[in-house]
Amino acid sequence: MGKYIGKRLLHLLWIMLAVSFLTFLLMYLTPGDAAMKKLYAQGVAVSDEVLENTRENMGLNRSFAVQYGDWLLHALRFDLGSSFKDGFPVSEKLLKGMKNTAILTLSALALALAVSLPLAFFTAVKKNSLPDYIVRFFSFVGNSMPNFLISVLLMYYLCVKARLLPVVAENSLRGLLLPCLALSIPLCCRFIRQFRAEILEQLGKPYVSGAVLRGVKKRYVLASVLHNASISILTIVGLSVGTLLGGSVVIETIFRWPGLGKLAMDAISSRDYPVIQGFVLLSSTIYVLINLLTDISYRLIDPRLDKKEEESSC
Repeated sequence: MGKYIGKRLLHLLWIMLAVSFLTFLLMYLTPGDAAMKKLYAQGVAVSDEVLENTRENMGLNRSFAVQYGDWLLHALRFDLGSSFKDGFPVSEKLLKGMKNTAILTLSALALALAVSLPLAFFTAVKKNSLPDYIVRFFSFVGNSMPNFLISVLLMYYLCVKARLLPVVAENSLRGLLLPCLALSIPLCCRFIRQFRAEILEQLGKPYVSGAVLRGVKKRYVLASVLHNASISILTIVGLSVGTLLGGSVVIETIFRWPGLGKLAMDAISSRDYPVIQGFVLLSSTIYVLINLLTDISYRLIDPRLDKKEEESSC
């Protein structure tokens, strides 16, 4: 296990290097001038001399290799630079936004799992019944709707019509509810369909029919089915981290939730390159680490995977 974790962490370093290089290159090639954007935002009269001095102070007049090398050296010391927009350290802004994003994404994930897993299990056991058809229909509809459309519908019915919740999210439990619902509904519908397929696959295997024929109680059979399907379920949940991070960017922007997504969108609109670079680096790190934790959990649930890997390497 230690050798496996060390190998994955080494791969993580290469992935971070590649991600940071590609992100920096794309920002360097993107049309637009961050110095011009900053001067316009400050209401400063833009002249050639002022623009050149600003670009020099921001380090934008150097070559790509020099800019990236300087950023990389500082990043290795956990210094992601300062924001072009307000001069605050990027790491502090990311940590503040990450706290709010973690609250939103973990709440949405917990809600989606709490609803989808029992429904998926119920519909798999009651396959082709009326409740199964109803749940499958609504899960198909919910999975087909994008986050922004669900957000607009929730805002219209719960905020404008019923006036139960605020349109703009507050940093409170009441303000969290609407963005959490908007993020969890499509995720929950996707989970129901995927979990149901995995549970149905386990229910069709010989060990289930053998246990039933031996007179094993139904609850023990279903517990075995859930245990054997848990590896696939963990895979689905682990891969949904990317969906959560991507969806949170849209949701946080719509509801003005002060998380990483809103921070990234504000940075993109103002050409705040250090914040964009830090956001991409942090998001990719979280995604890779979550996948690593998912892989480790496989081996804790089913130790046979380690033996299979050793046999295949031999």
